[in-house]
Amino acid sequence: MPNELQGRRIAFLAADGVEKVELEQPRAAVQDAGGQVDLLSVKDGEIDARNHDLEPAGSFPVDRVVGDARVEEYDGLVLPGGTVNGDKLRLDEGAVAFVREFVQSGKPVAAICHGPWALVEADVVRDRTLTSYPSLRTDLRNAGATVVDQQVCIDGNLITSRSPKDLDAFCQAITDQFATTPAHT
Repeated sequence: MPNELQGRRIAFLAADGVEKVELEQPRAAVQDAGGQVDLLSVKDGEIDARNHDLEPAGSFPVDRVVGDARVEEYDGLVLPGGTVNGDKLRLDEGAVAFVREFVQSGKPVAAICHGPWALVEADVVRDRTLTSYPSLRTDLRNAGATVVDQQVCIDGNLITSRSPKDLDAFCQAITDQFATTPAHT
């Protein structure tokens, strides 16, 4: 439905090294459903994107620095993948705090591929069921999560997905979950 996310504002949190398709496709799905998107990052200006982690793939303008954003301003959060992106986010205290607070708020948080690294660092995966890119699964288990191998896993307010191959299912899941959450006021 073209307006199912009307009135909802969704934060996308990413840094240099973000996997281009994992930012572009979910962002387009949210916008096509009528949602507003803000790209948050650990720095101002632009972030560099990648294809398959290694190939330069252009850049994205940042709307706000994560340290200036408040969870109350948003109805959902998306954490795109990319190995370098995930590593940069989990090393930034402001990004980790934002992710932790967002999960604790009960609002939907979606992470694909290497995006769950920020969830691990925020210590919000214990006793939760998630999926991710295969190389993160040991980290998730060590942080107390149950790991499954499926396109999309929804556990409460956490929505996780494995890789770009699962983007269609991931985009459908996030728009469905964001649509069921009341818009912020």
